[in-house]
Amino acid sequence: MTLLTRAGVALATVLTAVACAGAAPAGAARTFGLPGDAAGAPVLTGHRPCPGQPDVTCADLTVPLDRTGKQPGTLTLRTAVYGPADAPRGTLLFLTGGPGQPGVPYVARMRERLPEALAEYRLVMIDQRGTGTGAIDCPDLQKQVGGSDTVAPTPDAVRACAGLLGEKRNFYTTADTVADLEDLRRALHLPSWTLDGVSYGTFTAGQYALRHPGRVRRLVLDSVVPLDGAGVLYEDAMRHSAWVLRTACREQSCGFDPAKDLAAVVRRDGNGVGVFNLLVIASIVDPKLDDPRFRILDALHASAGGDRTPLDRLVAGFADPGGEPAEDFSSGLHAATLCADSAWPWGDSAAPVEGREKALARAVRAIRPADVWPFERRTAGEQGIPRTCLPWPSSRPLPATPDGPLPMPVLLLAGDRDLSTPMTWARQVAARTPRAELVVVPGSGHSTQSRGDGARAAQDFLLR
Repeated sequence: MTLLTRAGVALATVLTAVACAGAAPAGAARTFGLPGDAAGAPVLTGHRPCPGQPDVTCADLTVPLDRTGKQPGTLTLRTAVYGPADAPRGTLLFLTGGPGQPGVPYVARMRERLPEALAEYRLVMIDQRGTGTGAIDCPDLQKQVGGSDTVAPTPDAVRACAGLLGEKRNFYTTADTVADLEDLRRALHLPSWTLDGVSYGTFTAGQYALRHPGRVRRLVLDSVVPLDGAGVLYEDAMRHSAWVLRTACREQSCGFDPAKDLAAVVRRDGNGVGVFNLLVIASIVDPKLDDPRFRILDALHASAGGDRTPLDRLVAGFADPGGEPAEDFSSGLHAATLCADSAWPWGDSAAPVEGREKALARAVRAIRPADVWPFERRTAGEQGIPRTCLPWPSSRPLPATPDGPLPMPVLLLAGDRDLSTPMTWARQVAARTPRAELVVVPGSGHSTQSRGDGARAAQDFLLR
């Protein structure tokens, strides 16, 4: 689930290279010794203008690290509020992605993208636990992968990050974040609110809506992660890449088959993970593959013909983390949450590390070659998502989500060029959501509200 921040980092780097947690019950603040009102409900503290945005109020939400109380400690989560408490349509909580991306720095962007909606709603954003000013900082992992899902870290970097967290690694599941959001709702004295999530934020929003359906008026899910989690081997995205490449070629009259070129290159050079990472990030910064600064189709064709230099430069540039700091995107939080939340070939995150590699190998062998073409099956097992969680120590898995459909009105937004959260995932969620409306945005990649035409569809939905 590659993110908003990764786009800017990739763009700068490549151009250089080429030239069981639930909501806390009433009184929980008092129970954990946290700031609370007379009834023990959570409160926001430290109200102040947000940096560079004097009309936006920043404040802090203090939450328990472990809501069972067994592991001591608290976390301070920065929040931002823009607009009046009595906004005509209530409060809109916008959730960013990752996992690993903060929320507060993106208030200005969402104000630009959703101006009509925010004339009617109060906007709230939050740095989810382990992100932003309270980011988990694992230096080696951060240096190796930055905000990428698909770049594979070394096992030593993963183990070092888990060791740095120790037992605290058990308290960064999406369920923990959902409980934090419920505390935030109560601190804002809201009976209900509207949620809008992008990328991993769609998973967080969906999990919240499944656990607290009566608290959600409407739901916007942009660049959709399935309600039961993303496919960790990325087969859907690999298969969809052939359509994206051929569509771009048709639009540009390129005169060759870039999907066949890709298939030939990765089988000759064994660089499937690098090329896949290139295309995944391109679906953010260059979804139509027509940016003359990159010339991705030409680079693939040249490499298939024997000139590997242009493609090699692109692969290296798009894989470079570019010094992205943990405050902008926490690779440590990304690992802790992803490894806890996902369903793996070896079971859940509580499974012992021994035996995981064999289970992954069996799952990769079971993939039909046509289901990942033009890539090879091995690319599915060698990319960063499984390679991050193979050595991650056994930890507490995401608690079971309530079964059932989302009952509220739901808008699903999917870019037809998105290779981070392919539109097949949005169709899966639409099929199990009675009041769903699916909008596929032509020519758009990942995060259609922030850099595509999805903002118009979102505003229309929010203002009905």
